[in-house]
This record gives sequence, C-alpha cells and structure tokens, in this order.
Amino acid sequence: MVTERPCFDTHCHFGTDGETVRGQLERARAAGVVKVLAMGCDPDANRGAVLAARTAPDLALLSLGFDHSQADSLTPDAACAFLREFRDDARNPPLACVGEIGIDLHWKPGTEAAQTPLFEAQLGLADEWNLPVSIHTRESDEAILRSIDAVPQRNRKGMRGSIHCFTGSWELARELLDRNFLIGISGIVTFRNAEMLRDVARRLPADRILVETDSPYLAPVPMRGKRNEPAFVPHVVECLAKLRNVSCEEMARQTTQNAQACFVGG
Repeated sequence: MVTERPCFDTHCHFGTDGETVRGQLERARAAGVVKVLAMGCDPDANRGAVLAARTAPDLALLSLGFDHSQADSLTPDAACAFLREFRDDARNPPLACVGEIGIDLHWKPGTEAAQTPLFEAQLGLADEWNLPVSIHTRESDEAILRSIDAVPQRNRKGMRGSIHCFTGSWELARELLDRNFLIGISGIVTFRNAEMLRDVARRLPADRILVETDSPYLAPVPMRGKRNEPAFVPHVVECLAKLRNVSCEEMARQTTQNAQACFVGG
C-alpha cells in the first residue's frame, strides 16, 4: 500500500461474475480504498455496477447511465425510462450519480448529432434529480461544452460532477472548472508520454481533483500489463502527490474529501 490515508476510486467498472467482483472489492478494502463509484455505461456495465453495489453497499456507490456506444441502439426516452424505473424501485440500491455518459468522436467520428440527444437527456435527468454526472469526452471537447451549456445547471447543488479520465489541455480544464466540474485523473497520469496531463494535474485547484482507475482499463505504473482494479488507485494518488509536492496522505485526504462532497454530499 502506497498511502496510509483512505482513497476514493471515483470511476471503475465491474463485470457480472460475483466471485470476481467480491475479490476486487476485498482487495480494494485491503489497499485502503474506502469508497468506489461503480460505473455503468451500457447494459452489461450497468449490471456489473449494480452487482458491486449489492455486494458491498458500504463500499460501492452506484452510477448508471448510457454512453456514446449506445447512441445507435437506444433512444433518449428509452434510456431515461430505464433510469427512472430503476430509481423508483425501492428494492434497488440508490443512485449516487448518472454516468458514464458523454460524447466520443474518436471511436465514432462524425456522429455528434446522434450522440448528443442521449447525452443531453441524461444530463437533464441528473439535474432533475440533483445528482452529479460522470462524463466521458474524447476528441469531442467543443461538443461536450455545447451540450453542457445547452442543459444548464438548475437543481444540482455544489459540483455538477466529474469529467472522468481527463486527458485534455489546460484550456479545456479551465472551461470545465468554470462550468462547475471536477477533473478525474486516472492511471494515464503515470504513463511516460502523458506530460500534458501531468501539467494539468499540477495546475488544478486542490479542491477540484478526483482520482480514479477506470478499471478494468489503464492500469497505472507500476501495475502496467495487469487488469486494472480499484485496489490500484493509491498509485494514482502517489503520482499526483509527487507532481504537486505534497504527501501521499495529504493527496489521498484531499481527493477523498472532494469525492465525498460531490458524490456523497458530505
């Protein structure tokens, strides 16, 4: 374990095998992780997130949503109907967040018009429920900003949510900070070729940084080559601490406090 302070993994995906999920959550506890935000994005990931939240309700918060990969097969009305029905069923774990949602023009270039309605519908639903969002953006900076501005923050108190796995420029980060978002830093910050991201990480206000794994992807150094999981998030904290010239304990404390304020409300 690289830090003696509790960590909060604000974006991680789980599969649907119960034994595997249980093991990942147990290893996260052993590594000092006190909360994980189990993240949906499509039907399978949504099921995995629910499984994690049911397996360890004291550890795993739940976020459900539909991302860019679903824009061709799911209407905005159908997505919102699913989320409403799930949230209204008292037998289900409570929602702490709506996500992963967003626009991706790297994998789906030229499809902004198809992705935008699904993204904006879920932005509006989160605002209606006074819940934060977790947003994916890749090669879609202007599109994301247009949609955020098209769905103004009316009901959400405090931070509107996170831009997860941020890899953009400082200029984009400033635009998002101005729109009341926190910036999620993943294991990419530890990669050799990620100097632009490290520059952003150094410059972010202390109260606007989150850490995440985006597991099972993007395992941080020194865990490269392994399947990523929440237990690895302390390595992201350690890298950020070095970049910002603070202790690992202080970095863990600050990022956990930021995440608690955004996703837990305290």
